[in-house]
Amino acid sequence: MITFYEFATNLFDPIHVVWEHPKTRRAVAISQVLAFCVGLVGIELNVRGVLPPFLARITPTSHFYAINLAFTLVLVQEVMDLIFVLPCSVTKSLGKQFEVLCLILLRDAFKELVHLHEPIASADFGHVLLPMLADGVGALLVFIGLGFYYRHYRARTQGPRGPWLYPFVAYKKFLAFCLLVFFLSFGLWVGWQEVVYGQHHDFFLIFYTVLIFSDIFIVLLSHTYLPAFESIFRNSGFALSTLLIRFALAAPAYYAPLLGVCAMVLAYGVFVASDAFAKDG
Repeated sequence: MITFYEFATNLFDPIHVVWEHPKTRRAVAISQVLAFCVGLVGIELNVRGVLPPFLARITPTSHFYAINLAFTLVLVQEVMDLIFVLPCSVTKSLGKQFEVLCLILLRDAFKELVHLHEPIASADFGHVLLPMLADGVGALLVFIGLGFYYRHYRARTQGPRGPWLYPFVAYKKFLAFCLLVFFLSFGLWVGWQEVVYGQHHDFFLIFYTVLIFSDIFIVLLSHTYLPAFESIFRNSGFALSTLLIRFALAAPAYYAPLLGVCAMVLAYGVFVASDAFAKDG
């Protein structure tokens, strides 16, 4: 009889393999390019008043919104990546989440373009360029910190392994599968509500809130398999850093890059301190 651990692994692994396949990644990238082009054409048609009423109602009139559409699809891909790295080691998973944070900060910088008028006016520069600069600098600082984080990760000795690792990873795979199902089904429902009824929902903010609860579940679950003090401190510290990432994803301009940099500093500090503690012990 198949065990729960095998069931969870068989659910998650085939989907993960398909998602990471080069053909899938290429198809996703092409869809983002097509979305940008289709968005530009649709907005131009709406400006000229030739779209049907039901399409004109949901189509903006600023061409910069095509950039927002394309980068929203990029964000969907990044959140999918966040889900798929959950079963990895806590250290590796956190590094991947910082990679996604860098990309999201850059996306937010481009997203500021939707506030520009057409044609661009000098009056727009102050309230658009400053948030763009803050997000760009924040992404750069997180990227630099990530380089130090990965350098320390490659230099450290391999952590302990044992029979507990397989069930622990299996639980995380099942959690990731549940998050994936929720992400796709809830996304379809939100899209339906937006298109058919014109009701707007903060989809990503709601999903980030769900991710916070999943992070807490993982850190509590890790305590049952790694009860040593240094392991509890390390995993709890990484969980706190992850929470800061979640808040950064949902934070307004200026706060998002600041929280991202603070999360990076905290993660690196916990990493170095926990390794030093383990060596001294």
